[in-house]
Amino acid sequence: MGPPYTDAHIAAYPVEYIAGIDLYNAGEFHAAHDVWEERWMGEVGPKEKLFLQAMIQSAVAFHHLEIGRPGAARQMYTRAKEKFARLETRVFMSLDLEEYQDQLDAALSWLLTVPDPREITQPDFQVPKICLLAEINQYD
Repeated sequence: MGPPYTDAHIAAYPVEYIAGIDLYNAGEFHAAHDVWEERWMGEVGPKEKLFLQAMIQSAVAFHHLEIGRPGAARQMYTRAKEKFARLETRVFMSLDLEEYQDQLDAALSWLLTVPDPREITQPDFQVPKICLLAEINQYD
């Protein structure tokens, strides 16, 4: 896989979004959450706010797994999926949401297979990698 984004993405999108991608891809999920949350708490449009909240919750799901909280991870995963669905778009801020959610599902859908995810052993899974599409999108 090549670089996750280009100079055009760096020029087009908020620094917090790009920094969060770097942290997420490095497995620094709590730090990615913090950076995206900083942007989310500011003056952003409603679609970007919803998108950032979904990204934050998907990162936090992996953080919860790291610290042994699969129930909380499941809650964050399902909330993130609900927000991605509410965006009603295939691509936002150059992220292919369908492809990203496919990666999320491959990594986390096991959380939904039992009434209490603490009852099963966490399987090995591939953590998603964020790689932006070449096109630059307008965002609110």
